[in-house]
Amino acid sequence: MLADDPLGAHRESPADLTPYRTAFARIDGDPNQHLVVAVRDGRTVGTLHLTVIPGLSRRGAARSLIEAVRIHADARATGLGTRLIEWAIAESRRQDCVLVQLTSDATRVDAHRFYERLGFEASHLGFKMAL
Repeated sequence: MLADDPLGAHRESPADLTPYRTAFARIDGDPNQHLVVAVRDGRTVGTLHLTVIPGLSRRGAARSLIEAVRIHADARATGLGTRLIEWAIAESRRQDCVLVQLTSDATRVDAHRFYERLGFEASHLGFKMAL
């Protein structure tokens, strides 16, 4: 699913699973990382990665970051994405986060509408630097 769109097709390489397994082990060993995998009929149909970030700003408040939201093409428009985001929001509250944030590539217009429909607001301009 990571490679199942124009952006992912250029940056993911499912032929070699070694880096993904290494990353999974790091995520699995960190209590601030929550990787959710949705399975239907024994098949993975969705993912979401939630990171709880302790902070100093906002009076020492924690925030959460939603990433890697992916829904398999044949499971889209079934409500699964909404349920995953709702879980992430509820878990963020349970972890005493004061806000939940996410980023979305500027080209993912449909995803932006989805997030706005769920109550997210475009609030920041993001920057990246490849290392």
